[in-house]
Amino acid sequence: MSFEINGKLVKIFPIESKTNSFQTREFVIETQENYPQLVKFQLTQDKCSLIDAYQEGQMIQVAFDLRGREWQDKYFTNLQAWKINAQESAPVKQASDTDPLESLGADAMDDDLPF
Repeated sequence: MSFEINGKLVKIFPIESKTNSFQTREFVIETQENYPQLVKFQLTQDKCSLIDAYQEGQMIQVAFDLRGREWQDKYFTNLQAWKINAQESAPVKQASDTDPLESLGADAMDDDLPF
């Protein structure tokens, strides 16, 4: 399963060598919702360096797969990141970008509609 999520990069962990031929790296983002969530992702092997281009506090977009497995009758879930992009910041509303209804004034809003 492949998913994407946007958030602020909160923490980057160092690369961990699990064996001589396998390495992982984790990082955490904070979602930008009414109730922000801290979500940890994992990079593996040649993907461990993907996060090097980004700094903590930066807004990023993460493409990831949802992985699950069983080990000794315990179940584990992992968010396996495979692509990271800098998130474009939302354009700032300029003073000239006013709502057209606001420019009509309060009188235009007084009509005979029953609701």
